[in-house]
Amino acid sequence: MNLSKAYFFELICIFIASAFLYGSVQKSNLPAGNVDDGGLFLPDGFEALVVADHIGRARHLAVNENGDIYVKLTYAKQDSGNVAIRDSNNDGKADIIAYFGDYKAESGYGPTGMKIYNGHIYFSTKGAVYRQKLTPGKLVPESKIELVLTDNYKTEHIGKSLAFDDDGHMYVNFGSISNNCQIDNRIPESPGQYPCAELTEHAGIWRFAANKLDQTQKDGVRYATGLRDGIAMDWNHATNTLFAVEHGRDGLHQTWPSLYSEWESAMLPSEEFFEVKEGMNGGWPYYYYDQLQNKKVVSPEYRGVDLTKEVDKPANPIMGFPGHWAPNDLFFYTGNQFPDHYKNGAFIAFIGSSNRAPYPQSGFFVGFVPFKNGAPSGSWEVFADGFAEKETIVSSSEAAHRPMGIAMGPDGSLYISDAVTGKVWRIMYKGSKESFGTNQLTKMEERKMLTHLRTPDKIKDNLTKGVADEGQKIYNVYCISCHQKDGMGDGSRYPPLGQSEWVTGDKNRLITVLLNGLKEPITVNGKHFNGEMPKYDFLSDADISKVTSYIRMNFKNNASAIHEKEVASVRGKIKGKK
Repeated sequence: MNLSKAYFFELICIFIASAFLYGSVQKSNLPAGNVDDGGLFLPDGFEALVVADHIGRARHLAVNENGDIYVKLTYAKQDSGNVAIRDSNNDGKADIIAYFGDYKAESGYGPTGMKIYNGHIYFSTKGAVYRQKLTPGKLVPESKIELVLTDNYKTEHIGKSLAFDDDGHMYVNFGSISNNCQIDNRIPESPGQYPCAELTEHAGIWRFAANKLDQTQKDGVRYATGLRDGIAMDWNHATNTLFAVEHGRDGLHQTWPSLYSEWESAMLPSEEFFEVKEGMNGGWPYYYYDQLQNKKVVSPEYRGVDLTKEVDKPANPIMGFPGHWAPNDLFFYTGNQFPDHYKNGAFIAFIGSSNRAPYPQSGFFVGFVPFKNGAPSGSWEVFADGFAEKETIVSSSEAAHRPMGIAMGPDGSLYISDAVTGKVWRIMYKGSKESFGTNQLTKMEERKMLTHLRTPDKIKDNLTKGVADEGQKIYNVYCISCHQKDGMGDGSRYPPLGQSEWVTGDKNRLITVLLNGLKEPITVNGKHFNGEMPKYDFLSDADISKVTSYIRMNFKNNASAIHEKEVASVRGKIKGKK
């Protein structure tokens, strides 16, 4: 066959480009016909395979001893909150996907946990912990759903992650119900409650009997306190102790603009990694860990208060991560498939920030902390990256995927779930264990210089510098951390403002929301959002007019402006009712 020179040259270029792209991604010895790694970047010798996709907004997951995968969903799908996955022909891809767990109504919603313990699959919602006995050989458990624990939950941090020790105990995270226990939650310069009343039932970890049914919080023991939201939690069987990585507080600049710059608010406070021993006090809300200074500091709400009456010396973390990375799962690796470097070390899924504005969002990766003799033996590492599929993430909703849950399979493979599209990856090591070392780790260390992981430049990386619109300026101070720069929310707790009836509909309702705030979950465009919105009645009528007009005329909205006199009218009616 005769080919023109131009066509022949084009084929050569395509071949070279294909070879380059193929060589830049680690693929070898994957199951035949299944080379989809989902775009992950891993140390040399590791390979990833997408086992399942679009199963629903996935949270935590667990893998049974026969390889079956169980995933908890943020919201019930097909009236079921769990999904079971099986690869029956061993080609690496799920060919059986079944939804189960028929527990409807509000208790079926919210961030959740999932673990396999003592032949049962345990799973939680914001208001309960359930379990079902697994049937050998059956993918979907056939036993009835048993109620292990119920809780009279409150917003804000409702995720009940789970951990189990070797002595028949179940550990449950009870997150805080506020940002930092202010008298007026999330209101600028509101002082902190002292003592913080919510610590009696929240902001800590409780221990329960794992095999006892129909428990309430009163049946448990408050194992540790002063943890704002220790949702990333695992029992370390090597040390026989509990570990947790908590979410630090939000909005230092928004609530204390005279004390913290926007840059400091983006970087602080640290996400604290604790070894959680019985009786530990992490210090929240009175203290936070500043990873820039490597020390605990007093929270602005409690400066000048004699804190020795409540907590004299709060526990220091074993490590502090940059602020707002949102660690949502922790797993200590006990398998034998991976190189020795990873044995007994800690994998952490950072789902990624949503409140670093006006700087780029950060995180969106799976990190690793090497352990030796029960303690970290080095700094944190990048293990799996590429989930977001872009470098500069202005709004968290732009991330294509966000790593959420981590579990280990019977062969030592690592499984990771995705909170955006419901993708599940399986990560395997195919290289030589003996040759694994500095070269592979150095390659991953270089990724810390990428935009979504590095420390932002105070001036160059400020994404809102030069803003002229007065409404946008107000939005950037008070709204952007939750609803994001593009107005699309974070896809989980905070709703989108674009093309939302809450924004473009009744003006009086929108004004009322800003003046009174929102404490109850709402539904926007068919999705549920449980993030609490503080009241902004401290803003002037003119400022509320400007910011509401801005959001009604942007984010693909085309609604009319809200005038100052309209705000004044609604404010007057609210005051008249009080």
